[in-house]
Amino acid sequence: MVRCEIRKKWLVLQPEEFVRQLLLHFLIKDMKYNRNRITVERGVAVNGEPRRTDILVFDQQMRPFLLIECKAPKVPLTTDVFRQAAHYNGPLRVPYLMISNGRESYVAAIDYEAQDYQLLLQIPEWI
Repeated sequence: MVRCEIRKKWLVLQPEEFVRQLLLHFLIKDMKYNRNRITVERGVAVNGEPRRTDILVFDQQMRPFLLIECKAPKVPLTTDVFRQAAHYNGPLRVPYLMISNGRESYVAAIDYEAQDYQLLLQIPEWI
């Protein structure tokens, strides 16, 4: 069992949940993200279908800022995983997308105008 700082409840520590909690700890403790601007498993409608984002961070103006898709450590981070995160991002239009399995992580800055993205070396600072 693990206590989620965001959801304020005890959860079964499944492999994907371990990665999610590891990232939340890193965002809050190391990157100094405001815990009050982070949601976990937030519902979002994608093409009319209900979905849940793993981690969604909002900026100081409460605009979606960073969307993180978490996978279990044994799940390889393929283009399909990045596509899944991009699909969930459709209605959100965050400036940053991240995928992680706890062993490796990729962060991308999204340029909507150019319909392109750029991989970053680190998670952006919270604004």
